Amino acid sequence: MTVIAEELEHPFAKLKPDFVMDAIESVGYLCDGRMFPLNSYENRVYQIGIEAEQPLIAKFYRPERWSREQILEEHQFCFELMEQELPVVAPLLHDNGESLLEYQGFYLALFPRKGGHAPEFDNLDTLLVLGRLLGRIHAVGARYPFRYRPRLDSQSYGHESVELISRQFIPAELKTAYDTLARDLLQLVDAAIASTQGIKQIRVHGDCHAGNILWREDNPHFVDFDDARMAPAIQDIWMLLSGDRARRTAQLSEVVEGYNEFYDFHPRELHLVEALRTLRMMHYSAWLAKRWADPAFPMNFPWFNTVRYWSEHILELREQFAALQEPVLEVR
Repeated sequence: MTVIAEELEHPFAKLKPDFVMDAIESVGYLCDGRMFPLNSYENRVYQIGIEAEQPLIAKFYRPERWSREQILEEHQFCFELMEQELPVVAPLLHDNGESLLEYQGFYLALFPRKGGHAPEFDNLDTLLVLGRLLGRIHAVGARYPFRYRPRLDSQSYGHESVELISRQFIPAELKTAYDTLARDLLQLVDAAIASTQGIKQIRVHGDCHAGNILWREDNPHFVDFDDARMAPAIQDIWMLLSGDRARRTAQLSEVVEGYNEFYDFHPRELHLVEALRTLRMMHYSAWLAKRWADPAFPMNFPWFNTVRYWSEHILELREQFAALQEPVLEVR
């Protein structure tokens, strides 16, 4: 098994405490010496203590992942949502009116610190609230498209991910099983997408899992719009659902009840749920593969790229093959 080669010293190796604090102080803040890394792998995110003020969150974007224009579209989307008094954590604007900073080869942004915990998706009242919030977010997201950010599609998330894994990562003894299954899965995914032609793609959060929602005093805040892109609205909904079919149906009904108060839910999009879940699973494995030369990944994902991992991944994909052939969920 091989890995993708990157620089011998990863660019994030530069992010020593002095470097990070110098970057923050370059725009006028005075750091008090406190610096705590937060749970982020794609980018690097730190809580930074500020003299006589509340701490700030500093996000250093992974070099060469997003262009300046793509990051600014992410920020602008957040600002639009804030203008509608939606509870999202948007980047701070600085004295020059800019939200995106540049420091010695890095793009970075500063955010206010917000406390909270992950929401309980088992609580139907919570899902009703989240449905209302997503309906409001999507009403804004549907106003016009992203110009620079990508679309969620089966080519980039599915076909390219499978090609990378098959060529460089899958163990020889599992390659035939993986290649055959992945080919059959992508045929079903492409068929599901083709059957829903005409469904509108809008600007969405893109990574709407519990870790990107802060819940505090019965109020949610959406954070981390780093994966915002054009996609069907259901992309921000299906990740709220879990468990057996009866449970997911009850959850979906609560989400949709709240959602429809602010934006129309189109039941036809439910045909995409398992296709999007499959693409996410494929894309996640390829994401780990592409980032494996980043020292943070072997440290935090030691189980990746083992025979056991790939065996379990194939088993999960087989379960998805069955799920893609089941009747779609219905709103009741």
